[in-house]
Amino acid sequence: MTYSRAHEPGTVRQLWQLLEPVHAVVYFAPEAYEEAGGLGYATDDRWPMYFAYRAAPLGPAGTGLVNALFYSFSPRMVEHYLARSWHTAEPARVLEARAAASDRSLRALLGERTASPDLAEAATLARRAAEAVTTGGRPLAAANAALPWPSAPHTVLWHAATILREHRGDGHLAALQAHHLDPVESLVLHAGVGAAPVEAFEGRRWSTDEWNAARERLAARDLLAEDGAATGAGLALRTAVEKLTDELASGPWAALTPQEAARLAELLLPPVIDIIGAGILPTQGTLGIGMKYDYDS
Repeated sequence: MTYSRAHEPGTVRQLWQLLEPVHAVVYFAPEAYEEAGGLGYATDDRWPMYFAYRAAPLGPAGTGLVNALFYSFSPRMVEHYLARSWHTAEPARVLEARAAASDRSLRALLGERTASPDLAEAATLARRAAEAVTTGGRPLAAANAALPWPSAPHTVLWHAATILREHRGDGHLAALQAHHLDPVESLVLHAGVGAAPVEAFEGRRWSTDEWNAARERLAARDLLAEDGAATGAGLALRTAVEKLTDELASGPWAALTPQEAARLAELLLPPVIDIIGAGILPTQGTLGIGMKYDYDS
């Protein structure tokens, strides 16, 4: 298999880290909770909204499909939330609410920046990459890519970020499986390399027994030490997963020249600082905020 070499893996990773916060506002912003609450979803925590918003592009998907695609969540958690999702609101209505949530959230977070030429330019560049996504073997990317494009630049940027992050996420699952990491093992090793504390993953509802069993399996492969920290082999394996993820995510970025990719990163930095500075996103977890991997180690 060959990969696009238009951009270095570090560039592909940087663009993901800048676009991920743009996408993630619909799982954390107050406006997103309001839109979900208007449909009848419980808003005492974010998970009813998360499962509905993220799965809605798939149509009225069942728990088996969503469990397979969301991967790192406990199957019990998927069943608990998804069993209620389409009884509360059909996917088409959820998509309307999600679109409104992305619009309202970014307007609130970015203010006058939403009407700036820089943001319009960023949206144009990100859309070009998103439209270059190939969706074979990428079900969540395909489902989002099939949706109509919005018109306002900040919502175009959000939709592009969503397609690109789901394309990357689909590839990430392939990378985890290629390195023989099951769903809970992927989280245990993620915590083991220091990317996030164990507590950051408690919301994914794996039991203590399941978590400990995964630790034992990883320790048997010499990937974890007794204290739960990754060994040298564990860090190398996790780095290899991230490197393969970046390689699998690189294809759409060939639609931009290196100069255009650098320009997009430059344009994205101010709005992303606004988003992160608002304090609504977790700084430790799976959003990639501040994460770095040394590919040469």
